[in-house]
Amino acid sequence: MSNKRKIVFLTGTRADFGKLKSLIKITQNSSSFDTQVFATGMHLDEKYGLTVNEIHKSGFHNISTFKNHVGAEFMDRTLAKTIQGFSEYIALQKPDLIVVHGDRVEALAGAIVGSLNNILVAHIEGGEVSGTIDELIRHSVSKLSHLHLVSNNKAKKRLIQMGELDTSIHVIGSPDLDLMNPSSLPSLEQVKNYYNISFNDYAIAMYHPVTTEHNQIKTQSELFVQSLIDSEKNYVLIYPNNDLGTEEILNSYKILKNNPKFKIFPSLRFEYFLRLLKESDFIIGNSSAGVREAPFYNVPTIDIGTRQNNRGQSKTVKNVSYQKKDILNAIVESKNRKNKRVDISEFGDGNSDTLFLHLLKSEKIWKVNCQKQFQDL
Repeated sequence: MSNKRKIVFLTGTRADFGKLKSLIKITQNSSSFDTQVFATGMHLDEKYGLTVNEIHKSGFHNISTFKNHVGAEFMDRTLAKTIQGFSEYIALQKPDLIVVHGDRVEALAGAIVGSLNNILVAHIEGGEVSGTIDELIRHSVSKLSHLHLVSNNKAKKRLIQMGELDTSIHVIGSPDLDLMNPSSLPSLEQVKNYYNISFNDYAIAMYHPVTTEHNQIKTQSELFVQSLIDSEKNYVLIYPNNDLGTEEILNSYKILKNNPKFKIFPSLRFEYFLRLLKESDFIIGNSSAGVREAPFYNVPTIDIGTRQNNRGQSKTVKNVSYQKKDILNAIVESKNRKNKRVDISEFGDGNSDTLFLHLLKSEKIWKVNCQKQFQDL
């Protein structure tokens, strides 16, 4: 056991778990590594479906949990609490590598703890751009990380622009593509039975708070809900993440309680969500699933507002304002955006896990210096 490298994966949401899942699986199945999972954040919140159960159901071992949440309005306190909890965990585990994903405060906590304890930190999907506080967190995580496992060359170029070392950046694609092959997903019938969904035709709706627009969230979410009602379509509606503004969004969903055209879920199992997405008429809201996963399946996306600003824009994605007429028009014309050929090459080839394992088995990454230096262009 002692000669195995110990790797800790930190996960705080259903979304980042979907990105980390194939990487956790391939390292857990390798005899070279001792794989640990630190689950915190939304995973432990009953209101959002207690998704830590999904981690257990995925067959992963060595799962530790930590309740970090102190209320959506206190992201800074949640960050502080996560740092403390993860620091105590790291002191016991003494890992060789910490793996974090994306742009949440949990990832920031993991990167802070790792860098201050001279433990290598690998950041998945850094170097991306978006339109909210996530952007600041993501770039901060990148600056605190030693290894960068990015989706594409554009992201790599941005990290180099941020002073990161070319040799510490590895393009492995977007790891959720590893799970997206339709042949490995459950059938639509199986998913509909599991979640008691009776619709023949439906769309997916997911709307997250934009924390920098908090004073407008109540109005925006009410317009979103009214647009969905007025469209007279069927919707599988999934709860927002638990950032500042989530209460306002959930409040606006109360009007839908007994509406037969809506099935509302706190969370869905990732592969089940993928099957529902693949077979849906379109996805609407401001989730990254609309700009990442949906184009892979050639499903039209109606992306509302600024949350996904500047992220990869496929021809199947249409960005609209918060105006109801714009949203309804986009719903009507969404079927015209089912292209036969969709370019998703910027997200990789669906073999991120293999590239990740190959990297971990090469000696060079374990020799990366924890003392980083800014690289001038």
